[in-house]
Order: sequence, then structure tokens, then C-alpha cells
Amino acid sequence: MPNWLFNLSNLLVLDLSDNSLVGQIPSTISNLHNLNYLNLLVNMLIGRIPESLGQLKHLRILSIFSNFLCGPVISYQLGNLSFLSYLDLHKNKLNGPIPSQLGNLSSLSYLYLHSNELNGTLPRNLGLLSNLVALHIGNNSIEGTISEVNFAKLSKLKYLDMHLTSVVFNILFSIANNSLAGQISSFSCQKMNERSKLRILDLSNNALSGELGHCLMRWQSLTHLNLGSNNLSSEIPESIGSLFSLKAMHLHNNSFSGGIPLSLNNCTVLGLADFAENKLTRNIPSRIGERTHLMVIRLRSNEFFGDIPQQICRLSSLIILDLANNSIYLGYQRDYLGYREDLILVVTGRKSKYTSILPLVRIVDLSCNNLSGGIPIEILSLFGLQSLNLSQNHLMGRIPENIRGMKYLESLDLSNNHLSGRIPSSTQLQSFNALDVMGNPELCGAPLLKNCAENEVPQGDENVEGSERSWFYIGAAAGFIVGFWGVCGALLCKRSWRRAYFNFLDMFVMSKGLQPGRKGGKRWWRILRKTCPGSSTYFNGMGKDLYSSVFNLATLLFPVVS
Repeated sequence: MPNWLFNLSNLLVLDLSDNSLVGQIPSTISNLHNLNYLNLLVNMLIGRIPESLGQLKHLRILSIFSNFLCGPVISYQLGNLSFLSYLDLHKNKLNGPIPSQLGNLSSLSYLYLHSNELNGTLPRNLGLLSNLVALHIGNNSIEGTISEVNFAKLSKLKYLDMHLTSVVFNILFSIANNSLAGQISSFSCQKMNERSKLRILDLSNNALSGELGHCLMRWQSLTHLNLGSNNLSSEIPESIGSLFSLKAMHLHNNSFSGGIPLSLNNCTVLGLADFAENKLTRNIPSRIGERTHLMVIRLRSNEFFGDIPQQICRLSSLIILDLANNSIYLGYQRDYLGYREDLILVVTGRKSKYTSILPLVRIVDLSCNNLSGGIPIEILSLFGLQSLNLSQNHLMGRIPENIRGMKYLESLDLSNNHLSGRIPSSTQLQSFNALDVMGNPELCGAPLLKNCAENEVPQGDENVEGSERSWFYIGAAAGFIVGFWGVCGALLCKRSWRRAYFNFLDMFVMSKGLQPGRKGGKRWWRILRKTCPGSSTYFNGMGKDLYSSVFNLATLLFPVVS
């Protein structure tokens, strides 16, 4: 570089890129004290970065990548460049540690130090660069342990490259809710140190893109993985089944396609699986029912088809099953080292985020599918259920009566089906909004304004009335049998009781004036003799008293009005 160039003290922009410049950067470059832009990329410059470069206090952009510079990154002097927003020193031969003074560059947005020979640990001061958008430190010999503390204030970070380093991630690493962009593989496929103890990885709510790839198998110690709300695509790789310690997995709100990998069956302690809001297709794998620890399955807003596998009924720990908005038809430790799982669930038409009360939630959402037939009685046997959504299907028939047992039900949506009949009364259904059962033209009764026909007996009343009528007949028959044989049996077996009983009847009948010799009494006498032609036998065998008593009993039971 010619010496006269550095006499231009008012120079604002200097671009000497891609010129095959050789030699060192002269220290007299500090004479350009008004310089804002310095570009020396793609040359053959050698030697160290001059310390005098730190005197260019108005410098905003400094790019010297793809040269042969060596030595350390200038530290103290470089920290004086308070207006510097772009620093690119990658693809050189710089060595030594990354200077902590870089944390003083409050305006820095882009930092490129990759593909050098840097070593040491990542300074925590970098976590103070609140305006940092891109951080590339990959392909160096950087080591040590990093955690979310290193990224505490990097709220604008979009691009992070730490591949081919010896960095060890701490137990919990979370840079969620940022604008982190770029390929996920640049992060997941970096060289892993065998001493890595990373348990929790949370990169949710960023702008990461690309395929998940097979590099996840390197993260054997992971127990919680959250990649939700990014721009990830392609199929979920089978290698995800290599994460044997995984307890919670969030892949929601991406663009994954294909099906749920069968290798997921290897994750034997998995308690939460969230694949909602993707483009997943095929059938729900039946082997998912073999994961007895599963408490949450969230598959809503995908393109699943086929029927619901019966094996899901084996998941005795299940508290949330969300299969809404698919094409389905009928035919864990949650708080770990201060990291809490959360879910965004749709209840009563509103999206809500559940964190602290997540273990208390009991939800089944099968809305927006192709379910047909009647409402399964078995699903209404889930008495602890708090929210049930069967809306926008093709269900028909009556609402089963055992819905009365769902005492904890706070939200029920049966709208837009083909249900009919009277809505069961004496249940909390009457307290729900009419919109929850709208779209069923043949339904009637509260909370709908449509009244049922007067001659239509409520389903519950029919059952109760029929049951009471049956017990009435059984009781009456039993009472008659016991009473009849209790009296008649005693009279047949006990002669003294029989004589006393008929003597009583004789006296009672005579007091009423129905003796055989009187008017009316003679008529009964003739009827009795015609009906019992062998009456003389009775006279001889049992005596006149018995025959008279039979006559008197007949006149008592069938009186003749003269």
C-alpha cells in the first residue's frame, strides 16, 4: 500500500479488496482518523493487525477476511471502537484467545472470527452485545463450557456458528425467543466433546431452517429438546430414536413432512411428544401405545389419516391427547433444574400457554376430523376430563347419558355434527354456551332455545320410568305369592286355625244377612251346589261348618244385590 494514501486525513471510505496486496498493514493507517469504512478482504496481507487500528474511533465497518494475518486479535485498542458494527476477520491465521474487550463494542452487530487458529474459552462478555445479529466462531480450537449465560442478552441474535470447536455445552442451554436464523445443521452437527453434559436444548421461537439431519445422534445426553416454532423442514430423521434419555420433545409449528419415525419407540422414557402444526402424513403409528410413560400427545393441525390406533388406550398416564384438525376417522419429569415444560393448547377456541398448571390439565381434542357413528361411551368414562372437543365431525345419534358422570368437565364442544334427540338434563350441559352444541339441527333442549316435542320423553326419564315399572311388577308378584301362600298354606296345614278362621267368616257373613235361607242367600246356595256337585262328600268329610264357610266366603267375595 502506498504511503501517500495515509495522508488523506479526511478519507471516509477505503476499499482495497481483492487486489493481491502483499506485506503488512502499516501502523500509519491511524492517520485516517475520520475513516468509517475499511475493506481489505481477499488479499495476501501478512503479519499482525496493527494496534494503531484501534485509534480509528469513527470506524463502523472493518473487513480483513481471507488474508494471511497472524498473531492475536488486538484487544485493548479494538475495544475503543465504540461505533464498530461490522467486524470480519475470518479465514486468517489469527491465534490466541478471543479478547474479552470485544464485549465493549456495544454497537457490534456482526462478528466473524471463524476459520482461524483461535483457542481458549468463549468470553462471557460477548453475552453483553445486545445488538449482535451474527456470531461465527466455528472451525477454531475454542473449548470450555458454555451455557445460556453466554447468550443472556443476545436478543437480536439470528446466526450462530460454533461448528468444529471443542465447546462443551452446560446442562441447560436455551436461546429461545430470539431471531436466530440459519441452518440447524450448522449447530447440531458441530463436533461434540465427549464430556458434553447437555441435558436441555431450547432453540424454540427462532428462524432456524433446513433439515434436522442425522447429527442429533451425537447429543446422547439430551432429556429435553425444544425446536418448536422455527422453519425446519423435510422428514424427521430416524436417528432421533438414538436419544434414549429423551423425556420431552417439541417439534411443533415447523414444516416437517412424512410420518412419525418408528425409531421413536426406542425413547422408552418419553413423556411428552409435540408434533403439532406441521405437514406430517400417514397413519399414527400403533406402537406409540407401547410408550407407557407418555402423558402428552399433541398431533393437531397435520395431515394424518386413518383410524386412531387402539393401542393409545393402553397409555394409562395420558393426560392430554390432541388430534384435532387432521383426517382421522374411527373404524415424565416436567421441572428439571428450573426448566419448565410448556404447551400451547386450544381450549374453548382460544390458544393458551400452560406452564405451571400443565400437570393438572386433562384434555381430549378430536375436532376437525372425519369421525363418524355415535359418541363412544368409553370416552365419556374418562370422568377426570376437563375439556372434550368433538366438534366438526360426522357424529350422529343421541348424546350418551353417562355424560352425567363427567363432574369435572369445564369445556365441551359438540358443535357441527349430526347429533339428535334431547340433550340430557340434570347435567352441566345446561350451563354451557349454546354455541357448544350448535350445528346439530335435530338436537333440542337446554341450552338450545329449541324445545323438544311434548310427547318426547327424555332419554333419562325413559330409563328411570322403565326401571321403576319393572321393580313395581316384581314387588307386586312377590308380595302376592308370599301373602297368598302365607295365609292359605297355614290354613291347609293347621286344622284348628282353619276352623277358627271359617267360624270367624260365618259370624261375619251372618251379621250381614247373607244366610242360605234368606233372599239372595238362596241364589248363592244353588250356584254353589251346581258348581260343586260332590258337595255331600265335603259335608261328610270335612263337616257342615266347612261347607257353610265356603258358601259364606263366596258371598263375601261376590255379594249379590237383591
